Amino acid sequence: MTVKRFDKIRPGRYRDFMSQYRLDVPEKYNFAYDFLDVRAAEGPDDLALIHVDNDHARRELSFGYFRRQSMKLASALAAKGVKKGDRVMLILYRRLEYWVTMLALSRIGALPIPSPSLLTAHDIEFRVNFAKVSCVICEDSLTARVEAAAHKCPTLKLLVDIPSGTGHAKAPAGWEDFDALLESGAEDFPRTAETPGGDDPMCIFFSSGTTGMPKMVLHAHTYPLGHVTTGVYWHDLEPGDIHLTVSDTGWGKSVWGKFYGQWIAGGVIFVWDFRGKFEPAELLRVMAEHKITTFCAPPTIYRFLVREDLKAFDLSNLRHCTTAGELLNDSVFHAWQKTLGLPIFEGYGQTETAMQVGTLPFMQPKPGSIGKPMPGWDIVLLNDDDQPCPPGEEGEICIRLKDGQTTKGVPGLFCGYLDEPERTAKVVRGGFYHTGDKAWVDEDGYFWFLGRTDDLIKSSGYRIGPFEVESALVSHAAVVEAAVTGVPDPVRGMAVKATVVLAAGFTPGDELTKELQDHVKAVTAPYKYPRIIEYVGELPKTISGKIKRAEIRARDQERMDV
Repeated sequence: MTVKRFDKIRPGRYRDFMSQYRLDVPEKYNFAYDFLDVRAAEGPDDLALIHVDNDHARRELSFGYFRRQSMKLASALAAKGVKKGDRVMLILYRRLEYWVTMLALSRIGALPIPSPSLLTAHDIEFRVNFAKVSCVICEDSLTARVEAAAHKCPTLKLLVDIPSGTGHAKAPAGWEDFDALLESGAEDFPRTAETPGGDDPMCIFFSSGTTGMPKMVLHAHTYPLGHVTTGVYWHDLEPGDIHLTVSDTGWGKSVWGKFYGQWIAGGVIFVWDFRGKFEPAELLRVMAEHKITTFCAPPTIYRFLVREDLKAFDLSNLRHCTTAGELLNDSVFHAWQKTLGLPIFEGYGQTETAMQVGTLPFMQPKPGSIGKPMPGWDIVLLNDDDQPCPPGEEGEICIRLKDGQTTKGVPGLFCGYLDEPERTAKVVRGGFYHTGDKAWVDEDGYFWFLGRTDDLIKSSGYRIGPFEVESALVSHAAVVEAAVTGVPDPVRGMAVKATVVLAAGFTPGDELTKELQDHVKAVTAPYKYPRIIEYVGELPKTISGKIKRAEIRARDQERMDV
């Protein structure tokens, strides 16, 4: 792998890609030193990132900027006692300081914990204590929440406040001012024999916690290299492309789409730090004004975008679109392609991994399929007896371990759940990492995602994945979002239930319920239709936006127990 320009192969077929792709993993690889510094030395003024804030002010930042700023911050934090192995919580929205701080901590060897801006004081208290966080770096609009938790967090030693505007008052008592701290740092923070890299710990992500308390997912310094396939091939980035991934910097998706793979590919990262309620028309306006060329967003975002008048926006620069995080509904795929002439390429991975499975530009997309395994990942579907599944038979998505025992040797695969070896042992066993996700493979080798193992519904002898019913529901004009779960049924074992958010102008009622049920019967197999439909104002979701079906099931059980 070269540093300035990745030597991109251009296969015509998936088979060629799998046979030709090679990834060099240097010993003691550290992204800040081995990519950023070399890239900045080659072209210090080359454009690295475009940042547009909530007031639409645009800044263009170079690789030289990120090198200087991250060096200075590393020096300043080290002088304040931040050291190798320390755990540092970052709550930064989509601010430039996120990239600077992530790089600075990589130089020190401290472990950043990117955290969503929606965390409550209670969430912060839990995560700080669970992770034994010693430092919090956050925007001043969020310091009050940290203050409310800090007195209950004995491991906290350093608090850093980042101003949120030109009229910023001085940092609260007990807090360091980020700007002043940055200016106090030296412009060089040299690599030493103690600088971590390779299999050493690099960062921590809290899992989304859809089925229980979140876990600490630990990744090593080889993790950025796991995203070469993400940026170079899945996002199809060419040097100079302007790429936008819609993601909060507290989500794992941010490093998938706004950091490592995109810079390695030679792309320019575009960041829109919007605040408040998401407005789909405003996103389209930003994409048009700033000439976005490649775009990635969760299916939920696409569902809102296709309800807008896409032709009203000049998206002529847009040439490639991708999605991940949940499954894309067929109706959204076809609506987007019909209007813009662009298919949407799906990908699959987890907080614990980089992209495992995806649809690449030289592959024919199959709407509803997540694609085929990426090189470097030995993906196997295993049945309940841990035996491989033939095509057409559903099984759990599993990753064969290189050494048969640990997760080492696969760039992008997590090290384990930090401080919870028993939780790691439940999923890293028998020579595989067990993802907990179900899928089946067709005769062409394409994977079709079914859902979490806990989410599958067994009704009258049939096994029903929630996504296929949800997909049918949201293809109806009345439905914006839907979550499908099972409820106990004396005859069927489980009955299919849909919890639905309606679009503006539609009213819940028996007539609409019957219409939606008939619609599902027509779109998919009749036995899959929801026998129960509940209308709600919003669905319960994790901080990263994933539907919490377990919470819906628990709520339904409580009602039955009353």
